[in-house]
Amino acid sequence: MGDPGHSDAVTRRFPQAPASAAAARRFVAEALADAPSDLVHTAQLLVSELVTNAVLHARTQVEVGVRVHGGRVRVQVGDERPSRGLVPQDCPPYAGTGQGLALVEHLASRHGVHADDRQKTVWFELWADGPPPPSPGWAAHVPPCATKGTVTLVDVPSALYAASQQHRHTLLRELTLAASAGANLGVASQDLVTANDINNVLSACVTAALEEPLPDVDLRALSLALPADAAPAVLILRRVLELAEDAAREERLLTLPALPRSRAFQDWLFDQITDQLTGGRPTAWTVLPREPDVSPSELVPWDAGHLRVSRVPAIAADEGNRIIAVNGLAADMLGWEVDDLVGRPLTTLIPKHLRQRHLAAFGSLLLTGQSRIMGRSVPLPALHRDGRTVPVRLLIQNQEMADGRSVFVAQLVPRADTTDGMPSPAGVKSRMDHEPVVAPVPAAGERAGTMADAGGDMSAMERLALLADTGAELSNTLELDDALARVGRLVTRRLADWFVVDMFTEYGQVDRVCVVHRDPPGPRPTPYEGRLPPLSEASGGPLARVLRGAGPLLLTEAPPPSRADSALDVHYRQLFRHLGAASAVVAPMRARRENFGALTVARARGRQPFTEEDLSLIDDVVHNLALGVSNTRLYQETRNIAQRLQRSLLPVLPDVEHLQLAARYAASSTTAQVGGDWYDSFVVPSGDTAVVIGDVTGHNLDAAIAMSQLRSMLRGIAVDRQEPPEMVLRRLDLANHSLHREATATCIYGLIKGSAHGPWELSHSAAGHLPPLLTTAEGDTHYLEQGAGLLLGMDPEMPRHTAVDSLPAHSTLLLYTDGLIERRGEPLGHALTRLRRYTADLARESLDTFCDELLIGLGADNTDDIAILAVRPTPASADGGG
Repeated sequence: MGDPGHSDAVTRRFPQAPASAAAARRFVAEALADAPSDLVHTAQLLVSELVTNAVLHARTQVEVGVRVHGGRVRVQVGDERPSRGLVPQDCPPYAGTGQGLALVEHLASRHGVHADDRQKTVWFELWADGPPPPSPGWAAHVPPCATKGTVTLVDVPSALYAASQQHRHTLLRELTLAASAGANLGVASQDLVTANDINNVLSACVTAALEEPLPDVDLRALSLALPADAAPAVLILRRVLELAEDAAREERLLTLPALPRSRAFQDWLFDQITDQLTGGRPTAWTVLPREPDVSPSELVPWDAGHLRVSRVPAIAADEGNRIIAVNGLAADMLGWEVDDLVGRPLTTLIPKHLRQRHLAAFGSLLLTGQSRIMGRSVPLPALHRDGRTVPVRLLIQNQEMADGRSVFVAQLVPRADTTDGMPSPAGVKSRMDHEPVVAPVPAAGERAGTMADAGGDMSAMERLALLADTGAELSNTLELDDALARVGRLVTRRLADWFVVDMFTEYGQVDRVCVVHRDPPGPRPTPYEGRLPPLSEASGGPLARVLRGAGPLLLTEAPPPSRADSALDVHYRQLFRHLGAASAVVAPMRARRENFGALTVARARGRQPFTEEDLSLIDDVVHNLALGVSNTRLYQETRNIAQRLQRSLLPVLPDVEHLQLAARYAASSTTAQVGGDWYDSFVVPSGDTAVVIGDVTGHNLDAAIAMSQLRSMLRGIAVDRQEPPEMVLRRLDLANHSLHREATATCIYGLIKGSAHGPWELSHSAAGHLPPLLTTAEGDTHYLEQGAGLLLGMDPEMPRHTAVDSLPAHSTLLLYTDGLIERRGEPLGHALTRLRRYTADLARESLDTFCDELLIGLGADNTDDIAILAVRPTPASADGGG
């Protein structure tokens, strides 16, 4: 082989062992000693990949052959298992596995595979001169089997499947290499062989299915032809992967464990295969019940563009804990420009006292695949650019990008502020006043009654069904975005290709708030979304006319240009062309003597155009839609009033030299954000510090009003009379009975006495409220159960009592409402015990951390309001603030 032009081939056999890859590299280097170095290095890299594939998947001896002819190098790798065909994988560049065949495709001049009854040979050529002829390439090979079973996978999210498959291959590859090195990970050798074999079969079948045209575009199902007896092998694969996940969590493997969403998808995949091969029916991924930490399924990959046009404040971060996307709402709320935030660490938006805990939790998620807050609505503070904290309710979900990488998307909903006199977050616009929502892909169960022939005539029953379903979807949610998206999905499945809603804001501007296309992965008119040009007197196009109340209007072609066109008219005409619309109907959204905006439904070229007969149906649909919008707006306005009332009633805590005080309030995550929970603290004329916690029965605006009355009366009585707590509560109960609508409520009123250097004591009286919890600096806890009495609003003449307890220096006194601890179906004793464990663990933390961690740990998905007030006596010499 000294002459590169020599045509003799050199071959060598290698054992089925991981070390064969390195040995094959050395053999190729020797065989190509006189060839150009770039060809040698490329040949070594590619032969290493192919030998590794043969060792892992064929599991036979490997024969490597090298031949040089006319300056061209040909290398072939053969194994003795021709039935194990190649399975090319479309893996992203960052993936740690699945790159072998892709590298050959990209680096070799030609490549291919051939097989006979005894051997399969994979080959590649490297040409230094001239363009090579086309490569025969390779195709996914589905192993032949005597009998086949069909498995139908309904609503398979492509990006999630890619991530799951990549993770399976990576785990099995590392398990195989570890086993060959003698590591004992609890996996039997035969089980590992079976797992690798069935995993390759599964991947080959899915790859082949993806190359076939989808039989039903609306259903998005994959039909797999698997061996009929594959179910036992799939069960073994599942068991092997579970053992591998355990090893990964214990850090005995380099591969990180799967995230909850990926685990849930893999379980669903294996369940579908084993169930259907034994006679079961398909169950769509999108209708599967999920745990909170498994995000809702989107069939299309995550895209930063979706986040940017979301009308909820949202931020996305990658697996490196770095911000990769943010929308204007979130940036405005936190005092940043969008471009200034992208690329920064996520800790930029986390208060300093929570950063280490965030990093520990994020690291734990990646290392264990388990999270305590993923998919749950958690009240916590975000950090504004000016240094203040902004109370938000956080919902984090995990999604996949098109290349299978994970992205963490956080929605931040503002909640009532408990900081010292800070206003509500600035710059946060109403959800009615911002960018459009793009509807998610519908679930399989929602897809009956798709548009016949993409726009054929509808029968009377189909029209009635559309109107009934539209009303049902609007009544299923009070969130406007969800309501519009739901109706958009219905209309685009049964009536049109496009569904576009333009709505007036409270300032008379027009926003495009919803765009739905029949095929969600299809084109999106991004340049024409969001805020529209103004509706001026010069505007005379179809959209302008409808926004003034005309219509419905039938458009059988794009609106013609005019010399008098306004910016709005031009914008709408360009949208019409961008949608590829051949016909459309534009209708006003009128209800209760108010025009909320306009609905445009359009059909693309090649579809049956709209006619005059369609106008009445679309007018009925848009009337239903307008009524739903009116109801939703009324609900949102009521909720906003309640939020402002609640925020205005949160007091500013006093600045007491020898006491640290901190408070938090979190509205229910499931109801309108208003209720009867309250806290208060103030200094009475004697110099003692009053602490108050209470909860009015009910969860509505009436409860908030009654709460404000009780709070004001209690503060007035306490400051004026300066009597023991039992007397103050008795007078409050008497005053409550004088109200037109007396309230039923629980309450604690206490006085903290003590000089700047101590000692301190708490005297308190309770009216049916949960007992205060005292936690010492050493972590000892006990409830202050004395001083209990009847709740307010029952019998004002009933005697009450005052309890007196000492408060050690650096101990933490916690007053709280029942929303913090109570869980449906759980005994109260268990809830109180859990709270003691939490406070004991947090005993030495700062008071802000103490309160925030309680909300994060106990307040996620709370169905009731939560109010907490924490007090920590601190000798003057050690007072460093909370």
